[in-house]
Amino acid sequence: MAEKVNIFWFRRDLRLDDNVGFYKALHGKFPVLPLFIFDSEILNELSKDDARVTFIFEILQKMRNELQEKGSSIAIYHGKPIDVFKKVISEFEVQNVITNHDYEPYAKKRDEAIEKLLTEKEIGFYTFKDQVIFEKSEIVKDDGDPYIVYTPYMKKWKEKFRKEYTEKIYYTNDFLKNLYQNSRLPNLSLGDIGFEKSKVEIPEYDVTPTTIQEYEKRRNFPAEDATSHLGPHLRFGTVSIRKMIKKAIAEKNEVFWQELIWREFFMQILWHFPETVENAFKKKYDRIEWRNNEEEFQKWKEGKTGYPLVDAGMRQLNETGYMHNRVRMVVASFLCKHLLIDWRWGEAYFAEKLLDYELSSNVGNWQWAAGSGVDAAPYFRIFNPTTQIEKFDKDYKYIKKWVAEFETDKYPKKIVDHKEARERCLQVYKKAVS
Repeated sequence: MAEKVNIFWFRRDLRLDDNVGFYKALHGKFPVLPLFIFDSEILNELSKDDARVTFIFEILQKMRNELQEKGSSIAIYHGKPIDVFKKVISEFEVQNVITNHDYEPYAKKRDEAIEKLLTEKEIGFYTFKDQVIFEKSEIVKDDGDPYIVYTPYMKKWKEKFRKEYTEKIYYTNDFLKNLYQNSRLPNLSLGDIGFEKSKVEIPEYDVTPTTIQEYEKRRNFPAEDATSHLGPHLRFGTVSIRKMIKKAIAEKNEVFWQELIWREFFMQILWHFPETVENAFKKKYDRIEWRNNEEEFQKWKEGKTGYPLVDAGMRQLNETGYMHNRVRMVVASFLCKHLLIDWRWGEAYFAEKLLDYELSSNVGNWQWAAGSGVDAAPYFRIFNPTTQIEKFDKDYKYIKKWVAEFETDKYPKKIVDHKEARERCLQVYKKAVS
């Protein structure tokens, strides 16, 4: 007869320590069978050398090796989650499935379907808060409505944190003896799931005291590369948000701390307003008559607009899967306002390329750039991509690194005149929103 087990389902929490759901599972009555599913619904949309898939695969193999030293492993599957669970519950006597909350629209639907299947089989389904400090409706206005402006949200967040938050770290090491003892659980290679190893690597994160202390002073200068590179690691959960917040507080750095709060702000916006993935938060902005010129979009994607900071950013993105945050604002604004191309086009391209792609932040920031989102600047504020160079890359270090032909006759002419594009944008936006 099959042994009774609890399953812990790893998703965007790819670490063994300080993982709330995993910790709770290890404290249950039954041995814990760790499981991960390469979701074919998601993978089918990606290129075969997607760096994020390589990253997830390599992290899982490290976790698997670590667990094998404890006599256990991770069962790794590929397919639709509902089909995988049907298979697993036919092979094991599953008592409960434990996992951590996910807040994206697709994930919510997927989890509802899994819960329905498990309930029919009288199997428990339990999920825990892990990837954020505060979630859903934990930070809301006094009347219960969600915040749609960052600053009051951030102030309430900090107030609640100082009053209520206990800095608990969920250490799991002492409880790994409660794992299901089988070191030969199903595994897969990258080839098995139809992928190949990417040439692009996700960099290690840097949250040393020096990086955190100098963050405010250096973060706006793309040539300095002074950011933490935490994005992908928070996205896939290879680090714990609790440990990162603890570091920010230990260094008494409000700006670094507030960047982590921005992430939670956008997550709760997506939770409360899932329609913003497709629709403008400010409804009237869906009346904008976008030009959506395919040829200009292609030049933007390739970094051949004739605007050096825009081009450097896009080339950095295409080559490395990363783009400096200051430059992201400039390229997004340029696409929406100078070229009058729908923000959804840009959002989809970033989704394809960014190693730290996070649906809530990407949609939130693209809508911000287009003027259509929460807490966005008024539409008539339009970044000048040339004066941005004077402010943030005046020695052209960043531009010269990514645009080899800059200042030669091979560099493309500007695809649009800034002044004319600005006037055109103002007219089109005014017509739509007035």
